[in-house]
Amino acid sequence: MFRNQYDTDVTTWSPAGRLFQVEYAMEAVKQGSAAIGLRSKTHVVLACVNKANSELSSHQKKIFKVDNHIGVAIAGLTADGRVLSRYMRSECINYNYTYESPLPVGRLVVQLADKAQVCTQRSWKRPYGVGLLVAGLDESGAHLYYNCPSGNYFEYQAFAIGSRSQAAKTYLERRFENFVGSSREDLIKDALIATRESLQGEKLRSSVCTIAVVGVGEPFHILDQETVQQLIDTFEIVREEEAAPAEEEAQPAAGQDAPTDPGAAAGAADQGGGGAAAVDQGGSPMDI
Repeated sequence: MFRNQYDTDVTTWSPAGRLFQVEYAMEAVKQGSAAIGLRSKTHVVLACVNKANSELSSHQKKIFKVDNHIGVAIAGLTADGRVLSRYMRSECINYNYTYESPLPVGRLVVQLADKAQVCTQRSWKRPYGVGLLVAGLDESGAHLYYNCPSGNYFEYQAFAIGSRSQAAKTYLERRFENFVGSSREDLIKDALIATRESLQGEKLRSSVCTIAVVGVGEPFHILDQETVQQLIDTFEIVREEEAAPAEEEAQPAAGQDAPTDPGAAAGAADQGGGGAAAVDQGGSPMDI
Protein backbone atom coordinates (compact mmCIF):
# COMPACT_ATOMS: atom_id res chain seq x y z
CA MET A 1 0.00 0.00 0.00
CA PHE A 2 1.24 3.47 -0.85
CA ARG A 3 2.42 5.41 2.17
CA ASN A 4 3.04 9.13 2.25
CA GLN A 5 6.46 9.64 3.85
CA TYR A 6 5.89 13.32 4.62
CA ASP A 7 2.85 13.20 6.90
CA THR A 8 4.28 11.47 9.98
CA ASP A 9 5.30 14.75 11.61
CA VAL A 10 3.77 18.21 11.50
CA THR A 11 7.21 19.79 11.11
CA THR A 12 8.17 17.76 8.01
CA TRP A 13 7.72 19.61 4.76
CA SER A 14 6.91 17.76 1.56
CA PRO A 15 8.92 18.54 -1.60
CA ALA A 16 5.94 20.56 -2.79
CA GLY A 17 6.13 22.77 0.31
CA ARG A 18 3.07 21.38 2.09
CA LEU A 19 2.41 20.39 5.70
CA PHE A 20 0.11 17.41 5.41
CA GLN A 21 -0.81 17.29 9.10
CA VAL A 22 -2.23 20.81 8.82
CA GLU A 23 -4.18 19.83 5.73
CA TYR A 24 -5.55 16.79 7.57
CA ALA A 25 -6.74 19.09 10.36
CA MET A 26 -8.49 21.31 7.80
CA GLU A 27 -10.09 18.19 6.34
CA ALA A 28 -11.41 17.32 9.82
CA VAL A 29 -13.23 20.68 9.79
CA LYS A 30 -14.86 19.79 6.48
CA GLN A 31 -16.09 16.50 7.94
CA GLY A 32 -17.74 18.11 10.97
CA SER A 33 -21.40 19.10 11.11
CA ALA A 34 -22.18 22.46 9.52
CA ALA A 35 -21.83 25.78 11.36
CA ILE A 36 -23.12 29.07 9.93
CA GLY A 37 -22.57 32.71 10.89
CA LEU A 38 -24.16 35.97 9.69
CA ARG A 39 -23.70 39.55 10.83
CA SER A 40 -25.33 42.93 10.36
CA LYS A 41 -24.36 46.33 11.74
CA THR A 42 -25.86 45.54 15.14
CA HIS A 43 -26.22 41.76 15.50
CA VAL A 44 -24.43 38.49 14.82
CA VAL A 45 -26.25 35.15 14.52
CA LEU A 46 -24.64 31.72 14.79
CA ALA A 47 -26.36 28.50 13.72
CA CYS A 48 -25.20 24.91 13.73
CA VAL A 49 -26.53 21.47 12.84
CA ASN A 50 -26.95 19.02 15.72
CA LYS A 51 -25.79 15.61 14.55
CA ALA A 52 -25.86 12.57 16.85
CA ASN A 53 -23.68 9.51 16.32
CA SER A 54 -26.66 7.20 16.77
CA GLU A 55 -30.35 7.31 17.56
CA LEU A 56 -29.60 6.30 21.15
CA SER A 57 -27.15 9.14 21.88
CA SER A 58 -27.55 12.87 22.30
CA HIS A 59 -25.80 15.37 20.06
CA GLN A 60 -22.64 17.21 21.10
CA LYS A 61 -22.77 20.90 21.92
CA LYS A 62 -21.42 22.98 19.04
CA ILE A 63 -21.99 26.57 20.24
CA PHE A 64 -20.20 27.95 23.31
CA LYS A 65 -20.54 31.20 25.20
CA VAL A 66 -17.15 32.84 25.78
CA ASP A 67 -18.24 36.13 27.35
CA ASN A 68 -21.32 38.33 27.38
CA HIS A 69 -20.19 39.87 24.08
CA ILE A 70 -18.48 36.87 22.40
CA GLY A 71 -19.53 33.36 21.38
CA VAL A 72 -18.19 30.64 19.08
CA ALA A 73 -19.61 27.93 16.82
CA ILE A 74 -17.34 25.02 15.94
CA ALA A 75 -17.01 22.39 13.23
CA GLY A 76 -14.60 19.48 13.51
CA LEU A 77 -13.30 17.76 16.64
CA THR A 78 -15.58 18.89 19.46
CA ALA A 79 -12.96 18.10 22.12
CA ASP A 80 -10.52 20.56 20.52
CA GLY A 81 -13.31 23.11 20.32
CA ARG A 82 -14.00 22.80 24.04
CA VAL A 83 -10.30 23.33 24.87
CA LEU A 84 -10.06 26.44 22.69
CA SER A 85 -13.32 27.91 24.00
CA ARG A 86 -12.05 27.43 27.57
CA TYR A 87 -8.82 29.22 26.58
CA MET A 88 -10.86 32.09 25.14
CA ARG A 89 -12.90 32.38 28.34
CA SER A 90 -9.69 32.58 30.36
CA GLU A 91 -8.32 35.34 28.14
CA CYS A 92 -11.54 37.35 28.46
CA ILE A 93 -11.55 37.02 32.25
CA ASN A 94 -7.88 38.02 32.56
CA TYR A 95 -8.31 41.04 30.29
CA ASN A 96 -11.44 42.17 32.13
CA TYR A 97 -9.69 41.79 35.49
CA THR A 98 -6.64 43.76 34.34
CA TYR A 99 -8.25 46.55 32.32
CA GLU A 100 -11.83 46.51 33.66
CA SER A 101 -13.23 46.48 30.13
CA PRO A 102 -14.35 43.74 27.74
CA LEU A 103 -11.74 42.19 25.48
CA PRO A 104 -11.97 43.44 21.86
CA VAL A 105 -13.04 40.69 19.49
CA GLY A 106 -10.19 41.22 17.01
CA ARG A 107 -7.53 40.94 19.71
CA LEU A 108 -8.99 37.66 21.00
CA VAL A 109 -9.08 36.24 17.48
CA VAL A 110 -5.40 37.12 16.94
CA GLN A 111 -4.45 35.40 20.21
CA LEU A 112 -6.44 32.34 19.19
CA ALA A 113 -4.78 32.27 15.77
CA ASP A 114 -1.32 32.51 17.38
CA LYS A 115 -2.16 29.58 19.65
CA ALA A 116 -3.23 27.50 16.63
CA GLN A 117 -0.13 28.49 14.65
CA VAL A 118 2.24 27.24 17.36
CA CYS A 119 0.85 23.75 16.77
CA THR A 120 2.09 23.88 13.17
CA GLN A 121 5.75 24.27 14.17
CA ARG A 122 6.17 22.03 17.23
CA SER A 123 6.94 18.35 16.78
CA TRP A 124 5.30 17.37 20.07
CA LYS A 125 1.98 19.07 19.24
CA ARG A 126 -0.62 18.35 16.61
CA PRO A 127 -2.80 21.01 14.95
CA TYR A 128 -6.24 21.61 16.41
CA GLY A 129 -8.71 19.80 14.17
CA VAL A 130 -11.47 22.34 14.58
CA GLY A 131 -12.64 25.49 12.82
CA LEU A 132 -14.24 28.28 14.85
CA LEU A 133 -16.73 30.95 13.84
CA VAL A 134 -16.19 33.72 16.40
CA ALA A 135 -19.10 36.15 16.80
CA GLY A 136 -18.74 39.24 18.91
CA LEU A 137 -19.67 42.85 19.53
CA ASP A 138 -17.33 45.58 20.70
CA GLU A 139 -16.86 49.34 20.38
CA SER A 140 -16.12 49.06 16.66
CA GLY A 141 -19.34 47.12 15.91
CA ALA A 142 -20.37 43.55 15.20
CA HIS A 143 -17.76 41.07 13.98
CA LEU A 144 -17.69 37.56 12.55
CA TYR A 145 -14.35 35.77 12.21
CA TYR A 146 -13.33 32.35 10.99
CA ASN A 147 -10.28 30.78 12.64
CA CYS A 148 -8.56 28.05 10.65
CA PRO A 149 -6.42 25.17 12.06
CA SER A 150 -3.48 26.55 10.08
CA GLY A 151 -3.44 29.72 12.21
CA ASN A 152 -5.07 31.93 9.60
CA TYR A 153 -8.13 34.00 10.41
CA PHE A 154 -10.56 35.92 8.21
CA GLU A 155 -13.41 38.33 8.87
CA TYR A 156 -16.65 37.64 7.01
CA GLN A 157 -20.06 39.16 6.47
CA ALA A 158 -21.45 35.61 6.38
CA PHE A 159 -19.78 32.22 6.24
CA ALA A 160 -20.44 28.50 6.62
CA ILE A 161 -18.07 25.65 7.52
CA GLY A 162 -18.43 21.92 7.94
CA SER A 163 -19.91 19.09 5.90
CA ARG A 164 -22.48 19.99 3.22
CA SER A 165 -21.84 23.68 3.87
CA GLN A 166 -21.48 24.55 0.18
CA ALA A 167 -25.25 24.76 -0.27
CA ALA A 168 -25.46 27.17 2.66
CA LYS A 169 -22.57 29.21 1.20
CA THR A 170 -24.41 29.47 -2.11
CA TYR A 171 -27.49 30.85 -0.36
CA LEU A 172 -25.40 33.30 1.69
CA GLU A 173 -23.54 34.51 -1.41
CA ARG A 174 -26.87 35.37 -3.04
CA ARG A 175 -28.10 37.29 0.00
CA PHE A 176 -25.05 38.75 1.74
CA GLU A 177 -25.52 42.28 0.38
CA ASN A 178 -28.77 42.57 2.34
CA PHE A 179 -27.28 41.42 5.65
CA VAL A 180 -25.71 44.78 6.57
CA GLY A 181 -29.08 46.46 7.05
CA SER A 182 -30.97 43.37 8.21
CA SER A 183 -32.86 43.30 11.48
CA ARG A 184 -32.36 40.67 14.18
CA GLU A 185 -35.39 38.66 13.03
CA ASP A 186 -34.31 38.72 9.37
CA LEU A 187 -30.81 37.51 10.29
CA ILE A 188 -32.25 34.61 12.27
CA LYS A 189 -34.56 33.74 9.39
CA ASP A 190 -31.66 33.73 6.90
CA ALA A 191 -29.60 31.61 9.29
CA LEU A 192 -32.41 29.05 9.52
CA ILE A 193 -32.85 28.95 5.75
CA ALA A 194 -29.09 28.49 5.24
CA THR A 195 -29.17 25.68 7.81
CA ARG A 196 -32.03 24.05 5.93
CA GLU A 197 -30.02 24.25 2.71
CA SER A 198 -27.14 22.38 4.35
CA LEU A 199 -29.51 19.58 5.43
CA GLN A 200 -30.15 18.79 1.73
CA GLY A 201 -33.69 17.48 1.85
CA GLU A 202 -33.97 16.65 5.53
CA LYS A 203 -36.81 18.47 7.29
CA LEU A 204 -35.68 21.41 9.41
CA ARG A 205 -36.73 21.11 13.07
CA SER A 206 -35.59 22.82 16.24
CA SER A 207 -34.14 19.50 17.44
CA VAL A 208 -31.57 19.39 14.60
CA CYS A 209 -30.28 22.98 14.85
CA THR A 210 -29.10 25.48 17.44
CA ILE A 211 -29.31 29.28 17.11
CA ALA A 212 -27.37 31.86 19.12
CA VAL A 213 -27.55 35.67 18.97
CA VAL A 214 -25.43 38.58 20.18
CA GLY A 215 -26.11 42.23 19.45
CA VAL A 216 -26.53 45.78 20.70
CA GLY A 217 -28.23 45.62 24.09
CA GLU A 218 -28.42 41.82 23.85
CA PRO A 219 -25.72 39.64 25.44
CA PHE A 220 -24.69 36.40 23.78
CA HIS A 221 -27.28 33.70 24.41
CA ILE A 222 -28.63 30.52 22.80
CA LEU A 223 -32.29 30.51 21.81
CA ASP A 224 -34.45 27.81 23.36
CA GLN A 225 -35.99 25.12 21.17
CA GLU A 226 -39.56 26.41 21.46
CA THR A 227 -38.59 29.84 20.13
CA VAL A 228 -36.60 28.31 17.26
CA GLN A 229 -39.51 26.03 16.32
CA GLN A 230 -41.91 29.00 16.27
CA LEU A 231 -39.57 30.87 13.93
CA ILE A 232 -39.28 27.82 11.67
CA ASP A 233 -43.06 27.41 11.51
CA THR A 234 -43.49 31.12 10.71
CA PHE A 235 -41.25 31.26 7.65
CA GLU A 236 -42.35 27.80 6.44
CA ILE A 237 -45.97 29.06 6.35
CA VAL A 238 -44.92 32.21 4.48
CA ARG A 239 -42.97 30.14 1.95
CA GLU A 240 -45.98 27.88 1.30
CA GLU A 241 -48.24 30.91 0.80
CA GLU A 242 -45.78 32.41 -1.69
CA ALA A 243 -45.44 29.11 -3.58
CA ALA A 244 -49.19 28.61 -4.04
CA PRO A 245 -49.87 31.77 -6.17
CA ALA A 246 -46.77 31.04 -8.26
CA GLU A 247 -48.11 27.60 -9.15
CA GLU A 248 -51.53 29.04 -10.04
CA GLU A 249 -49.91 31.59 -12.40
CA ALA A 250 -47.76 28.93 -14.04
CA GLN A 251 -50.70 26.70 -15.02
CA PRO A 252 -52.59 29.27 -17.20
CA ALA A 253 -49.32 30.35 -18.76
CA ALA A 254 -48.58 26.78 -19.75
CA GLY A 255 -52.06 26.47 -21.31
CA GLN A 256 -51.57 29.65 -23.39
CA ASP A 257 -48.24 28.45 -24.75
CA ALA A 258 -49.74 25.26 -26.25
CA PRO A 259 -50.37 25.42 -30.06
CA THR A 260 -54.07 25.82 -31.03
CA ASP A 261 -53.90 25.16 -34.79
CA PRO A 262 -53.55 21.43 -35.63
CA GLY A 263 -52.41 22.22 -39.15
CA ALA A 264 -49.68 24.53 -37.93
CA ALA A 265 -48.57 21.93 -35.44
CA ALA A 266 -48.41 19.27 -38.17
CA GLY A 267 -46.43 21.59 -40.42
CA ALA A 268 -44.00 22.33 -37.61
CA ALA A 269 -43.59 18.60 -37.02
CA ASP A 270 -42.89 18.04 -40.73
CA GLN A 271 -40.28 20.77 -40.73
CA GLY A 272 -38.71 19.33 -37.60
CA GLY A 273 -38.58 15.89 -39.19
CA GLY A 274 -36.90 17.31 -42.27
CA GLY A 275 -34.36 19.06 -40.07
CA ALA A 276 -33.63 15.82 -38.23
CA ALA A 277 -33.17 14.00 -41.54
CA ALA A 278 -30.78 16.69 -42.70
CA VAL A 279 -28.78 16.29 -39.51
CA ASP A 280 -28.64 12.54 -39.98
CA GLN A 281 -27.33 13.00 -43.50
CA GLY A 282 -24.76 15.52 -42.40
CA GLY A 283 -21.94 15.44 -39.84
CA SER A 284 -21.40 13.39 -36.71
CA PRO A 285 -23.36 13.89 -33.46
CA MET A 286 -20.34 15.72 -32.00
CA ASP A 287 -20.79 18.41 -34.65
CA ILE A 288 -24.43 18.80 -33.57
